[in-house]
Amino acid sequence: MLPAGMDPRTPVLVGAGQVVHRGDEPGLPGPVELAAEALRRAGADSGAGDRLLRSADLIAAAAPVSRPYPDLGALVAAELGATPKRTMQSVRFGGDAPQRLLNTVAQAIADGQSDVALLTGAEAVAAWNVATRTGAPLDWPEQPDEVRPTEVIGSDRAPNSDMETAAGLWGPVYFYALMETALRGRLGLSEERHRARIGGLWSRLSAVAAANPYAWQPFSQSVADLVTPTPANRMVSTPYPKLLVANLSVNQGAGLIICSAAAAAAAGVPRDRWVFPHGGATATDEWFVSERADMAASPAIAAAGRAALGAAGIGIDEVQHIDLYSCFPVAVQVAAEALGLPIDDPARPLSVTGGLTFGGGPGNNYSTHSIATLVGLLREDPGAYGLATALGWYITKHGVGVYSAEPPARLFRAIEADVPVARRDAAPGYTGPATVESYTVAYRKGPAPEHADEPEAVVVSALTPAGARILIRASDAETVAAFDQGDPLGAAADIIAPDKLTVLTERTVQ
Repeated sequence: MLPAGMDPRTPVLVGAGQVVHRGDEPGLPGPVELAAEALRRAGADSGAGDRLLRSADLIAAAAPVSRPYPDLGALVAAELGATPKRTMQSVRFGGDAPQRLLNTVAQAIADGQSDVALLTGAEAVAAWNVATRTGAPLDWPEQPDEVRPTEVIGSDRAPNSDMETAAGLWGPVYFYALMETALRGRLGLSEERHRARIGGLWSRLSAVAAANPYAWQPFSQSVADLVTPTPANRMVSTPYPKLLVANLSVNQGAGLIICSAAAAAAAGVPRDRWVFPHGGATATDEWFVSERADMAASPAIAAAGRAALGAAGIGIDEVQHIDLYSCFPVAVQVAAEALGLPIDDPARPLSVTGGLTFGGGPGNNYSTHSIATLVGLLREDPGAYGLATALGWYITKHGVGVYSAEPPARLFRAIEADVPVARRDAAPGYTGPATVESYTVAYRKGPAPEHADEPEAVVVSALTPAGARILIRASDAETVAAFDQGDPLGAAADIIAPDKLTVLTERTVQ
């Protein structure tokens, strides 16, 4: 029976399941196997079992990267014996996918277009790596390339501008490292103080992972362990050694069951299993990092946070359980700043899983794990609220969700938040005087540990006297040494060519 006064179309999370298959376990499971098992666990978690799974009329999936199935949901449905009328899949890349999909699914339920929906995702990069290294066969199902889901969710716009590509910013670790140093410059911190800041943040996340049974690396790590380069913790791109970046080589899956309140009641799901989405918002920052007014800030997270919290009718101080998307330390710091959260409050850790380094970074699907973990926490703390953020590309595409075991005051509505314009001109090809805004030294992974920390190039972001941004990639030994052995952050410089600059003065930081 429905609680008195509740709209029967109210979306409710009734089941959450997670699975982790670590390297010391037998077998090489693929995304379909892991996603199906996670949903079976979600069915058991709901108390309604496979019967509820088989009744699903909609299945949504975060696109897998370890095997790029065009419609993962269709394969998982076949494994479960479900015959959904619709399948949804996120675009190929974007960690914002789980929250964006959940908003879409919850809106479909609120609109009366779905009664029982499944949301899932999984990655098996670790299994793929083992098979590649050893030649072991992978018994993963195939799917024709021409298969398509009913609906594709999200934006698949290319992430890089021409200037960014020319500077060698071709992957997340380089972009995030550049943004990290830009944040350090804004905070006025020395390299030493900044390492202590981000090492402490990541150490606290590792402690959360140590208590998470579904974490890929459930071990606490000290600040020194995390920030000190060693053969096992090689430098990747300053200021990040390996243990400060997301770990994508995992085998993990997660699944959620979302129903209308009427369907949940009809299926006999006990009321103490119900967790409600109270607010769900998405937003997008200025698309290219090099064209953002402040490359270490996110007006979009701030806007989506305000919208999701506003829909829930609460403020951030009323949220007890938090998971901020944590691919790199700068992402957590930027989100915390945008939402008004301290990064070191022992009463409110900024992750419920341990984050993408320790909890594990299963491609686009991390936030399904964070939401699944929140479901369990909120059942145990029924008067509390939980908040999760999801993030795609380079702090570009965002989702924020607010949840509670308490029923919402109004019917769910997915929100696309308005984001104020915060744009900076780019100045490709500029030469002349400039100020060093940020930099990152990229390291070459050598064939042996003793060669692993060899600097390869430096990417510098500089501001012209007019305030435009120019990116330079230099690989000559003198320039690389100036940034690898010194700290010219905030220094005056003379840009001579797209691959050459001279540092003129240095700013003192504390």
